[in-house]
Amino acid sequence: MVRFENVGMRYGAGPEVLRDVSFTLEPGSFTFLTGLSGAGKTTLLKLIYLGEPPSRGLVNLFGQDLATARRQDFPALRRRIGVVFQDFRLFRHLSAFDNVAMPLKLAGRREQQYAQDVEELLTWVGLGGRLDAKPATLSGGEQQRVAIARAVVARPDLLIADEPTGNVDAEIAARLIRLFGELNRLGTTVLIATHDRALIERTQAREMRLVDGRLVEMRLART
Repeated sequence: MVRFENVGMRYGAGPEVLRDVSFTLEPGSFTFLTGLSGAGKTTLLKLIYLGEPPSRGLVNLFGQDLATARRQDFPALRRRIGVVFQDFRLFRHLSAFDNVAMPLKLAGRREQQYAQDVEELLTWVGLGGRLDAKPATLSGGEQQRVAIARAVVARPDLLIADEPTGNVDAEIAARLIRLFGELNRLGTTVLIATHDRALIERTQAREMRLVDGRLVEMRLART
């Protein structure tokens, strides 16, 4: 699903923020990415969802070497990935319903085909009464839940989440992790960057830890 070989990443002429990172995410795996602020977690996620190219090394996504992939192939690769950004990246002029429905619209589906699924998903994350609300009227935690619903609504092959529970309370966090777990059981590969040790310890998943841009540990979070 995802393979890194000796990947390094720097911005401009600055120091490397990722150094000689190698790992594989197998299809259907569930993995936490951990590390202190500045360790390189968000940069690593960017490389996976094609937000940045690596400075060196090999990144292979869905069996495709990104160094030799054609630029016109990238949109199709991105459509297979659901991303929960730390800053939400919602469309400010669209309602919660329309934000969540956007991946399905882009895939060419008609509203009557997906309306019930979108409403049910928003209800499940606790926003059934806010379907028509614009992002500016939602709290940070509510915006986070809209962003998560948008990322998972199309059941992507790969789900990437950057601190997805950082703006919600413990009850909602547990509900969201159950949602990620259900998607994983249906076959979605899940990678979550988080600082939440309690979340990691109660989930049967692999943990990858970054320290100063290096991958120093890969283990089961719980045995």
